[in-house]
Amino acid sequence: MIKLYNSLTQKKEEFVPIQKGKVGLYTCGPTVYDFSHIGNFRTFLFEDLLKRVLLAFDYKVHHVMNITDVDDKTIKKANDEKKELNEITNKYTNAFLNDSKSLRILEADDYPKATDHIAEMIQMIEVLVSKKFAYISKDGSVFFKISKYSDYGRLVNLSNSTILNEQQLSDEYDLDSVNDFALWKSHKNNDGKVAWDSPWGKGRPGWHIECSAMSTKFLGAHFDIHCGGVDNKFPHHENELAQSTCSLNTPFVNYWLHSEFLTVEGKKMSKSLNNFYIISDLVKEGFTYEDFRFIVLSAHYRSKVNFSIKRKDEAKSAIRRIEEIRQRLLGISNEVSNTLPDVVNDFNESLMDDLDTPKALAIFFNWVRLTNQNIDQKNISENEAKAGNAFVEYFNSIFAILDSPNVLPDEIKSLVDSREDYRKNKEWKKSDSIREKLLSLGWKLKDTKSGTKVTKI
Repeated sequence: MIKLYNSLTQKKEEFVPIQKGKVGLYTCGPTVYDFSHIGNFRTFLFEDLLKRVLLAFDYKVHHVMNITDVDDKTIKKANDEKKELNEITNKYTNAFLNDSKSLRILEADDYPKATDHIAEMIQMIEVLVSKKFAYISKDGSVFFKISKYSDYGRLVNLSNSTILNEQQLSDEYDLDSVNDFALWKSHKNNDGKVAWDSPWGKGRPGWHIECSAMSTKFLGAHFDIHCGGVDNKFPHHENELAQSTCSLNTPFVNYWLHSEFLTVEGKKMSKSLNNFYIISDLVKEGFTYEDFRFIVLSAHYRSKVNFSIKRKDEAKSAIRRIEEIRQRLLGISNEVSNTLPDVVNDFNESLMDDLDTPKALAIFFNWVRLTNQNIDQKNISENEAKAGNAFVEYFNSIFAILDSPNVLPDEIKSLVDSREDYRKNKEWKKSDSIREKLLSLGWKLKDTKSGTKVTKI
């Protein structure tokens, strides 16, 4: 049985889906006003891990990730660059999706955009107004009235008297209390052409209502899991929980999961500290996408990840060890067994215990060590090699840090084939030249009696 730490109850709980064998999963996606940074991707990689584990245990997952393409930040970016809003948001949405693909993050089933679901947001706000959980200000903005909802603060274990949403202090809107949050913002000059008609006049949605409207549209009023980073917990998720519960009269979400921050050299990532990275920055520093995946997933999702450029070698070494054991096993048998070695039980238990990746990795690498010893001592059967192949592939279905076995990019395969031709013709200089080129491209060659083995560095 999978156990997950539920932020709502502040304890590990057995995961019991609403519908047997099915999971409704909502993950807060990017606000597309800029490139997503590696801290954002720490959260997205945790969510990918969760999804992969659920799939591995035969759950059918309906995954929805929103795209926030209208809010204060996206409008400001469009104004600063004197461009249309959708020109900005389309650019950074595509960048996010490309980075996600490069990092081997499984695609969501749905990527709803906020601007496509204004009608659903207005409908939800109307319900809240009718139930007196929300009020209309003089300028036509609409606010959720926190004092009307006695359970506000339960996600972050705060009482109403101690809650202060500092973001609201800078808002140029009339509200009854600084604790109240915007559901609908009346049109201001800075919004330009970004506005929609509503029962309260022209304006645009607040940030929090977007996720409530889109999650329930695609997953229903009551679904299984809602994820995000710890920075989403308050006020965003707290506000989501309040407005959704009050408008829908349902529990809304059964399990709330949050990943911890990513730090850089032990410090908060900041442009002012010159330690701010987006994915393309890491590539320039010599990281592969798999290197970054490994660093993130080597830490438990509820623990901070301390990122450092120096950790590149650590990641490459670990991935190289896994690739080497795979190649050694494939050298004994290139077949994959239908059965897995017994050690997979311990591996799975770690994953089922709130996604304990550090323990799972420790178990896996210990198996790698023992398997290498058995191969060195010629103490491994063909069937054991086949089971080992199966374990490596199963491991990779979770961590996704290896290429498919024996599958090379066309460019690399062409170079390897050319080198083989040169070797056959004893053109050693040309052969060595290709070896060096392949090495510069991140591929290591090893000539064996059974042929040339190609390994990604």
